[in-house]
Amino acid sequence: MTSPHPVPEPGLLLRLAGPMQSWGLHSHFNERDTASFPTRSGVIGMLASALGRHRGQPIDDLTALQLTVRTDRPGVLLRDLHTVGGGLLAKATVTTAEGKKRPGDTGTLLTHRHYLADAAFTIALTTHQPTTETHSLLDRYANALRNPRWPLHLGRRSCPPEGPVLLGQSDDALHHLIHLPLAAQPTRHRETERTPVEFLADRPLTFLPVPAPTVSETHDDGTHASGELNDQPLSYHPNQRAYRARPLYRRTLLLPYAQFAGFGAQQLTALSSYLDTRLHTTEGSRR
Repeated sequence: MTSPHPVPEPGLLLRLAGPMQSWGLHSHFNERDTASFPTRSGVIGMLASALGRHRGQPIDDLTALQLTVRTDRPGVLLRDLHTVGGGLLAKATVTTAEGKKRPGDTGTLLTHRHYLADAAFTIALTTHQPTTETHSLLDRYANALRNPRWPLHLGRRSCPPEGPVLLGQSDDALHHLIHLPLAAQPTRHRETERTPVEFLADRPLTFLPVPAPTVSETHDDGTHASGELNDQPLSYHPNQRAYRARPLYRRTLLLPYAQFAGFGAQQLTALSSYLDTRLHTTEGSRR
């Protein structure tokens, strides 16, 4: 199901790619997991970091943004074993829940941390209430991503992004989310064939301005939630972190062979050409 005339939504377009990413969902003590895609809490936290907001400051304006993710490359799941607290003086080792120090051989802890290796995602952060105030906020967010107050990372501080995060700002960000070159090779071998690409969002994906040839009759159309994630941030305060559940919607579109730009310099060249010739020339769009 598609809307015949989706209303254009202003927003920011981001590129999240790097050697490793890690978007924790259920991390608990020594087990640090990752979702298979960027989470709302991770992306909004990255924007808050760019703005220089401290963990206790309000984030209501950021949580009002809608998140839509395009999976260019899902990456490969890796598990890394870390040791914490080994080889240190007792006073420098890990503190227990009771506030004490671990004695003797128990001072070294083992942790398992999961990452996505070689993944790439394109993201639209949008608002469905285009007003002068929201455009002013988007301008401020875009400037912060160009000149972040604190270093940006892909879910974890050990995961820096590959190149600039901000692609641009547009009054029809979802149109560009569908049409931007992908950082991947097509899985089909003929130029007349189309490759399935997954989109994920925090609302029904019927709002996407989907061209008719991309509609897949054999995949989920994103009308109904496929599950829930506890990744809507309410507070990042170190001692009072709070999240609530939100629905997760998935939709697969069949994108054309020519849109798959490959890897490395080849993909960056195609992306730069698109941004120069299509994004900033679209009426009302800004970079």
